[in-house]
Amino acid sequence: MTKATEALLTVFAISSIYFGIYAKVIPTPEIFYNEILPFLPLWAIVSLGAYSLAVLGYRVLTFKDKPEKYKELLGQIDEAKAFYKSKGIDLDE
Repeated sequence: MTKATEALLTVFAISSIYFGIYAKVIPTPEIFYNEILPFLPLWAIVSLGAYSLAVLGYRVLTFKDKPEKYKELLGQIDEAKAFYKSKGIDLDE
């Protein structure tokens, strides 16, 4: 199973549970239904954003720990600069 399939399956399962609770197919206390359930999608989006920023920050912080990837990226940057320079676009301002 690919990562995309796993992610879609997880999203489908979580959204099925959420909509089951929202449609009152899955019984829950009224206080949960009225005061917590409406904010769960917002909480999920904020949590996903915080997780994404944390992962991005960690990967940027440990980027130089991978010398071969660092050299590969520098090579790609030089290649892109040469390509744009051949097209008449100056990137070194």
